[in-house]
Amino acid sequence: MEKAEVAIIGGTGFEDLFKNSRQIRIKTPYGTVPSLFVGKVKDKKIIFLLRHGPDHSVPPHKVNYRANIYALHKAGVKRILATNAVGAINHDFKPGDVVVPNDFVDFTKFRRTTFYDKPPVTHIDVSKAYCQEIRKILIENAKRRSLHVWEKAVLICTEGPRFETPAEIGIFRHLGCDIVGMTGFPEVALARELEMCYASICYVSNMAAGMQQRLSAIGVTKISKQILPKIEEVLIESVEALPAKRDNCTCASSLQDARFS
Repeated sequence: MEKAEVAIIGGTGFEDLFKNSRQIRIKTPYGTVPSLFVGKVKDKKIIFLLRHGPDHSVPPHKVNYRANIYALHKAGVKRILATNAVGAINHDFKPGDVVVPNDFVDFTKFRRTTFYDKPPVTHIDVSKAYCQEIRKILIENAKRRSLHVWEKAVLICTEGPRFETPAEIGIFRHLGCDIVGMTGFPEVALARELEMCYASICYVSNMAAGMQQRLSAIGVTKISKQILPKIEEVLIESVEALPAKRDNCTCASSLQDARFS
């Protein structure tokens, strides 16, 4: 089996980043993952995962998140750098901005969100939901690229595939959420359950419902094409900057004291 310690999960618009990599398939207890690719960032071997599949055919509510994260774990991945297209709830955020969230709210309905359905009963701590070390590196490299970066934000994940209503967005804003997307959860929690580091660099592709005249997938794609080349550069530079050991975060000890014996 191909092994690598770093993975990049790409969403909308990232299909081209993986075109020069070698495709692999990994079987897991939750299904086979065909959208994995092995490549290199400079001298570091990495695994790329296309969240929606190579031809963007899998909608957000049908992504097999457990199979995806478990496949990366099975391949030896210790760190995951993810990307997400999001809508802005916070009035200060604008299309083209980059956001590195520090917390999340789960508003999904039907997704399988844990690996621990059987004993031992396991409760992971997500007080610091995203890896602090990777977040710091992503922020530094985004600023170096002169991107407009929001260093803290609450991401709310909805079920999809429809966009949210203006009423829902109003509720989310009242709850303190800054951005909304359909794919950020349960990836972050599943990675933590397997003691993997996970952080996301999001880009604002649109203002949320009620904050612009209408929403469309075409509009999201248009903004994505403008910002993605810089996001790719940030990801590459961040992979290069990752230290050899995970000494500056607690992700690797997430299961310590998490289980009832």
